[in-house]
Parts: sequence; C-alpha cells; structure tokens
Amino acid sequence: MKHFSLLTIAAATMLFAGCDLIADKTQPVDYVNNRIGNISHLLVPTYPTAQLPNSMLRMNPDHNEFTTDRMGGLPLNVPSHRQGSVLMMMPFSGDESVIKPHFGYRYDQEKTAPYRYSVLLDDFMIAVDYAPAEHSAIFGCTFEQTGGRYIQLRTAGGELHSEGNALWGWDNYHGIKHYFYMEFDEAPETVSGTNGDAIRYATFSPSTGPSTIKARYGVSYIDTEQAKRHMLNEITAYDIDAVAEAGREAWNNTLGKIRVEGGTEDERTTFYTALYRCHERMINISEEGRYFSGFDKQIHDDEGEPYWTDDWVWDTYHALHPLQIILNPDDESEKLNSFVKMYRQSGWVPTFPTVFGDAHCMNGNHAAAIFADALCKGIDFDVKGAFEGISHTVMTETMIPWLRGPKTELDDFYHQNGWFPALHPDEEETVAGVGDFEQRQAVAVSLAASYDDWCIAQLAKELDKKDEHNFFLQRSFNYRKLFNKETGFFHPKDAKGEFIQPFDYIFSGGIGARAYYDENNAWTYIWDVHHNIGDLVALFGSAERFTAKLDQLFVEGMQRSKWQYYAVHPDSSGNVGQYVMGNEPSFHIPYLYCYAGEPWKTQKRIRMLMEAWFRNDLMGVCGDEDGGGMSAFYVFSAMGFYPVTAGLPYYVIGSPLFEKVSIDLDNGKTFTVVAKNNSADNKYIQSATLNGKPYNKTYFSHEDLVEGGTLELVMGNRPCKTWGVGADAVPPSQGSQMTLME
Repeated sequence: MKHFSLLTIAAATMLFAGCDLIADKTQPVDYVNNRIGNISHLLVPTYPTAQLPNSMLRMNPDHNEFTTDRMGGLPLNVPSHRQGSVLMMMPFSGDESVIKPHFGYRYDQEKTAPYRYSVLLDDFMIAVDYAPAEHSAIFGCTFEQTGGRYIQLRTAGGELHSEGNALWGWDNYHGIKHYFYMEFDEAPETVSGTNGDAIRYATFSPSTGPSTIKARYGVSYIDTEQAKRHMLNEITAYDIDAVAEAGREAWNNTLGKIRVEGGTEDERTTFYTALYRCHERMINISEEGRYFSGFDKQIHDDEGEPYWTDDWVWDTYHALHPLQIILNPDDESEKLNSFVKMYRQSGWVPTFPTVFGDAHCMNGNHAAAIFADALCKGIDFDVKGAFEGISHTVMTETMIPWLRGPKTELDDFYHQNGWFPALHPDEEETVAGVGDFEQRQAVAVSLAASYDDWCIAQLAKELDKKDEHNFFLQRSFNYRKLFNKETGFFHPKDAKGEFIQPFDYIFSGGIGARAYYDENNAWTYIWDVHHNIGDLVALFGSAERFTAKLDQLFVEGMQRSKWQYYAVHPDSSGNVGQYVMGNEPSFHIPYLYCYAGEPWKTQKRIRMLMEAWFRNDLMGVCGDEDGGGMSAFYVFSAMGFYPVTAGLPYYVIGSPLFEKVSIDLDNGKTFTVVAKNNSADNKYIQSATLNGKPYNKTYFSHEDLVEGGTLELVMGNRPCKTWGVGADAVPPSQGSQMTLME
C-alpha cells in the first residue's frame, strides 16, 4: 500500500463542493460521485464514505439512506464494512442543560467526496467539515450562532480521558478496544464528568458570532500512544484543506491506474465511482510495523509485511480480488499471507475476516478461490501455509452456513456421500447449529464445496501433493450428484438420495430459498459451477440446450406480483426475468454464452445490464454493494472483459463501454482495450486483433494482460455470428485440466 505525507502538500485553493468539486473534470477523482446507490432498491444502500484507498480509518455519517431526515452524529471511524462504528462525535450549540447522550440531528447541505465531507446540522446551525488520512483525520465545527459551544464524544462502554486540549481513550468494538487520541486547536474551558467515563463533552468559551473549533485525531488497535503518533505523523497542522488535498492526490494516484476514453459523462462517473468503491476494503491495519489481530487478540510484529483484514469473501472472490491482482499485485500478496496468519492464529481460515476476528457468514469457504486465483496468476504468497490452512478447514469445520464450529453429522454425510442432505418442507430440523432463518442451504453448500475443492486441488498440485490433489479433484465433481437432467436444475436431495418433491424452482425453500439455496432461487444456482463450465454444458446434453436454458433465465417471469416475489426474495434485486443482477452469484452468468458458441448474446446482455442497473443516480446500484463486490463486476464489464473462473488465468471478452481503456500495470507495462466504432448501438464485436494479429477467441490470458499490449475490437450494430464461435474460441474450464496426478 502506498503512503502519503502532508509535509510537502500546500494548502488547497479549491472550494469544497461535494461531488461537483471541480466543474472541469480533468482527473479521475473528479468523476467520483459517492452518492450513487445511497438509496437502496430493497436492502442496504451505499454510503458516502470518506477515506484514503484501503486505509484503516474511514468515516460514514451516521444515517442510513439519502432520504433520511435524521443523523446520529459523525463516528471517528468505521472499523469494518457495515459492521458498526465507534466514537460518535456530536457537536452542540445552545443551553448546556439540553445536552443528551444521543442526538437525532436534522441536517442539510451534505457534500461528499472520497477525501472530504461536510454537512450543516441545521437545528444548531453548526457546519462540520471533515477530511481523512490513513490512520487519522481532522474536522472543524463552525458554530454559526451566538451561545455555548460543545463537542461530545460517546463510546459503547469504553473509557474517555482528558487533559488540556486533549481527549483520549477507547471504545468497545465487538469486544476489542479501539483506541483514539484527539487534540483541539483550543483548550476547552471544562470537560464534563470524570476521567474514565464512557460519554464526555468538552465545553468551549461561548461565541458571539461565527467561530470554528478544529480537532485532529488518530486511531489505533494497539494503544493511545500509537494513535497519538499516527495523528502527529499524518496531520502536522490544523489545516483541513491540506489534508483533503493529500487525500485527493492519493485517490488520483489510485484511480488513475485505469484511464478511459470515450463513453458518456455518466458512464465515466459510474465507472470511476465503482473503481473508488473497489478500494474500500480490504484494509491495511499495520501500524508502524505492528498490528493487533482479532483472531488471537494479540499484538504482533508484522515483520515487514503489512497485515490486512476486513473482507467478505463470499462477495469479493468473484471480481474484487481478481481486479486487485491486476491493479495492486503486491498488496494482494500481503492479503493472502494475512489469511494464512489468521489461520495460524485461530486454527481455521476465515470466511469474513474483520478487525475483531471471523464474522463467519454465508456458505462455503471461498478463500480457497482467492488462493487458487492468485496462484495461477503468479502472485507470490505462502502456498504451503494456504493449502495447510484451507484443506484443514474444509475437512474439520462445519459447512453449516453462518456457523463457526467443528464438523457435524451433516458434514460427515457430505464427506461420505458428496451432497449436503436437504429436508422435506414438513420435516423438523434436528441438527443443532442450523438456523431458523439461515437454514441448511443444501444445494448452495454442495456447489460451493465442489468449487472450493477444485481450488484446493490446484494448491496441492503446485506443492506436488499427488494424493491430496486427486482427492480434492475427484470431490470437485460432487455438483453432478444434484443435477436433475429432467428439469435442468440443481435439485436438493434428501439423505436417502431422493429429490425433494414436489418442488417449485422459484419459491421453494422459504425466504431467500435458504432451505436449499441462498439469497437466490434455483434459477441462479443452475450456473454455479465456476470451475467446470464445459462440463455443465455437457450435463445439458448440448450447447443448444444450454443456451436455451440460459435464454429462458432472462425471460422467465416472477409468477407472482412484485411485492409477493420480493417478500420471498428480498436479495434478488436487479431482475431481468429470473436473472438477478443485484446479487453476487449472478455476476458471471451473462458471460456463459461464450462457452456455448454464442458470444454475441453476451455482448448484448452485458450492455443491457450495465445500462439498466448501473447508473449515475441515487438508485444507481441494484443490490448490496458489499465493499467492492458489485462495483468490481461493473469495472471489469465496462472495460470489456470478466474473470469468470477465479482459479483460471483467463478473462472472457464482453462488450466494452469505452472507446479505449488503458490499464497501467505495476511492472511498468500497459494493457489497452480499443473498441473501434464503439457506441450504444455498436455493441457487437465484428472482428478482433491482439497485438496486431487476428484474434478469434472469446477470451485472453492473464499473461497476455500483464505482458502489456493491445486488444483491438471492431464494433458494429448487428451481431457477428462468425466471430468467436469455433471450438478453439471457447474459454477454458476444468474439463481441459482434469487429469489426476500419477
């Protein structure tokens, strides 16, 4: 991760004006509109997060959707994506007797950018201005009316101390201590209460007109002294403009790795906003060579390699990790080694690592996929430790969704038979640990395990572990045991090996179909065989039958009114028929036409999905933006290619939005995608060249990308049914890499 100093940054001369910061948008960060998606379609909106790229400190205002009329204050940090905040800062003006621990501020004139935030708390006429650094930040509270001036800080059972112009202490965050140290630019007259209180407020001399109190602070998971050093190292003066300008420079350096030409203003805004979202997490929590691990609750020496956490792997393995391999390969190496450290500190590889440990959500353990993807793309990491950790985890930890614990009778059944047994609708659950809401998810668990096992087999092969490779490779075919050839769906089986009947592929399984699938119904999970798409085509009997089913996915109706459908499937937003753009298991599906000889359908569908569901407006994200998961899909698709299989070093070609995309790589080379004659109508590839040579494949390799060069696509307004259709044009899948080791 790059580090940025304020020592050489002059005070900014710009006026802060939110997402329209500069009228002439000449730099990538000027295109970022972090208001996109601030109103959710059904579940969780995006937030106007202020932070540096992948930094330990980030701030979201304490309100939910854009349309809310109340704000709880400004937290000094949001330690983990959508996992709560700490140290609520609440300014107040007026009579001291009215101060209370919780405020429901009315607010107005909220302006946001990745590197700066401002808002007017209009009940009290206090204007707040805020700018973040890596482990520290600065804010100013301008009191616009005459009277008392107060700044309150609230913890959730922590401790606060004060002396002179300083406040310090810690907040309780999921059972760990989150430390801070803060200095005001003027000393308070008093600080309420006694040292050690969980809530305190500083009283400043009353104002007779507009006046500003500024504060700088640092945060740490180690101690308050470390927090103080962060503050002193990163923020040398009470200059909000200088901190914001340094943040602006950091974002331009990060976003500028991808340069786009052409497209509309809205498309460029949507693109760079998505790229900004791709750098919210993981976060680097090393602090001057040390880090606190939530996995063993100890402080460690990082031995020169930064430690990263905060990842929801079920969401991010699809596209975010593959994107970071391209843009920040050294960081990705550190992230993977951090997963190995987490295993050694806790005994299991986590699924949702956070600063407080493993949040352990969803199903499967797709850390296997990010290991396999990094391996095949030449990322240097501890492969031996990764194999040891992930193979131990999948064989000894339970597969029951959302449960972290040792294996159960359900896991023993899977290891013996190759599918997770499902219950009939009238059967009572008898296995402890299976939730009433997050149920067995029997098909989703089985498909996830099949893919994870294939990924583990790749690690074993690299280590020349023949028996282990063959064992996991054979298990990677377990998905076949649930395929119902009569219906063309992956269908749940009971412990006797019989399909659950009767069965509704849209509505069976309760909320989110969680008895059998997860957050999506059977139509989405038809395609959840990332590692062996060629074999999935074969299961259908022919490419024609495969594409007919794929066509039907996009036109199959809801069968009920929208309110009835979404009452059962609230995660299934962004619908096109039964296709669900707003949820991660669907991301790769539009690219599957390329595996069956009809790539023009991928080109048409991808353009339609980007136009319909990713827009420059408040509802411009169609599902939960899980810290870069959904945004990375858009970044890839807008560039014109997508990593369908994490674990194979290939990218499937779609239909780029821009006339030219240039990716500046860490090795000094540049990979460029040129789309000649590109437009909204000209979405279809007519011909292609790679580095000047005719190219008829619907994919290219990671080696092609990192070696630099140019993929040139000639675009037209009608499908070209002769480009990318031969047997050699089909992207590789497991079927061509099946041999057991001898």
